[in-house]
Amino acid sequence: MTRRTLTVVALTTAGLVLGLSASGAPATRRAVPVPGSAGMGDSYFPRDGNGGINVLEYDIHDTYRFRTGRLSGWTRLTVRARHDLSRFNLDFLLPVSRVRVDGVAAGVDRPVLHELQVTPATAIAAGRTFVVRVDYAGRPGAASWEGESNWLADAGEVVAMNEPHMAPWWFPSNDHPRDKARMDIRVTVPRARQVIANGERVGRTVRNGMATVRWRAREPMATYIAFFAAGSFAVDRGVSRGLPWYVAASDRIPAARRQVAMDMLRRTPVLVRWLQSQLGDYPFSTTGGVVTSLNSGFALENQTRPTYPGLGRGSTSLMVHELAHQWLGDSVSVQNWRDIWLNEGAATFMEVRYAETHGGQPAHGWLMDRYVGAPADDPFWNLRIGDPGAGQIFDFRVYVRGGMALQALRQRIGNADFWRTMRTWVRGHRNDNGSTREFRAVAERVSGANLAGFFDAWFFSPTKPARTRANGLR
Repeated sequence: MTRRTLTVVALTTAGLVLGLSASGAPATRRAVPVPGSAGMGDSYFPRDGNGGINVLEYDIHDTYRFRTGRLSGWTRLTVRARHDLSRFNLDFLLPVSRVRVDGVAAGVDRPVLHELQVTPATAIAAGRTFVVRVDYAGRPGAASWEGESNWLADAGEVVAMNEPHMAPWWFPSNDHPRDKARMDIRVTVPRARQVIANGERVGRTVRNGMATVRWRAREPMATYIAFFAAGSFAVDRGVSRGLPWYVAASDRIPAARRQVAMDMLRRTPVLVRWLQSQLGDYPFSTTGGVVTSLNSGFALENQTRPTYPGLGRGSTSLMVHELAHQWLGDSVSVQNWRDIWLNEGAATFMEVRYAETHGGQPAHGWLMDRYVGAPADDPFWNLRIGDPGAGQIFDFRVYVRGGMALQALRQRIGNADFWRTMRTWVRGHRNDNGSTREFRAVAERVSGANLAGFFDAWFFSPTKPARTRANGLR
């Protein structure tokens, strides 16, 4: 909204005041602080993220009580103002007892359950870095928003994992992939329990029967792939060709199955090396994985340490998928949630590529089997996977057709240019975000081809792509 007010001495427009001296010459310009918006502008989730702020780092201090399901603690956010701020919002669901900005008490309101509206005692100038501390306590298991009840826990184990939203259940955040930040995570639990999170474990202290475990991630991450798991776990760790790895499986999984899960988890460094051979350098400073006993119903690509609901001898493809996300989804994150195929379709394609290079079906055969097997009137084709809608971002068609489209692109522009495109994409957008439009631009720049028709056919048409060379199908 633009407000204009004209007086004899000042003109206010678009948040700027231009004063006039007695002689009529321009005087000092002074910005008028305005509120940061209550959303980042994602068309699928308008209230996700917040305007006016860029979070640089989260310092999370949480205590979790298994018996009551109560989480209490505080989070310190280091934030930079994108414009002159009179107030700003954070995404958070738990009750808040106090908020301070640079050590001074701030006003707090909740226009809706999901939004924590913070009004500092004094306005914050554009470009300034400031510190926000939020103190809170509540039961995440009782919190829900827009039909999501994402807290996964029982009396013996808890895992904070979900997509596209998880952070608001355990720390206040700017909850959109466009605002990545470094994470320093401390979780306190009874001393007999363990805590696993993103990055590297850097400390554990015990006091009065409670243990505080600290994990720190060197590289910035999107808030939804920050996680912690707490409970009793079998743990293994090591260093493979300079890359530290840390894996864990819940002790509550029966012993034989837990051993299989640990055997599979120990394959993580080998799978990461294979993915490096395809996509380029691993983007983070550590790797690993966690197998939980809780019934999540899905695996998730938490940055540096994916979480799995179980791993059997035949789970290699699942692990390839989640580890591929470390490049495609975690390091290069979506610009908006409508770009989700760039995560899920790409990780699905890497599953197919792994099979192709390990004695399985060639990717061309995989593509053509699915293309021929679904007739033109099959609902398989009626979803625009480049803009599937908020309720369908995890539809299986986004995964499968996204993978098919990448193999078709490989056939359209040739193997060499395809892999050059993929490596250029992950290298050029490392620790950043990307959109379908930007991915097309990279593919066109690398290959020299005009791919407008190809992208329309595969991503934005609700019909089966024609079997043509231009669509990568001849």
